[in-house]
Amino acid sequence: MIAIDHEGPLVTVAVLGEFTLADYAEFEELVNYKVSFEGPVDLYFDLREMLGVTVDVVWEEIKFSRAHPNSFRRIAVVTDSQWITWSAWLNKAFVNTEMRVFDDSDADDALSWIKAA
Repeated sequence: MIAIDHEGPLVTVAVLGEFTLADYAEFEELVNYKVSFEGPVDLYFDLREMLGVTVDVVWEEIKFSRAHPNSFRRIAVVTDSQWITWSAWLNKAFVNTEMRVFDDSDADDALSWIKAA
């Protein structure tokens, strides 16, 4: 399950439990809309409560990133998972943006950094 919020160029996503393809589709729809009508967005991903991710989400994320290399201004990822950290940096190869990964104790710093854009 995901919780999405957006205000101005900032899109905030919190994943709770397993991150499914239906969740990712909801995220994609919002980002596509905002990028089409407002331009590049900032993304703040809170993955501290994520319990897992399905393989189809990983594949969709790669495809989405490759299709949107200039759609993001900054991306902040909050996680304590080394696998997610590695995945985020791998995705960085497909987008032209500033990206930072923050550990779970630095969530406030992540939000401050993304809002400073």
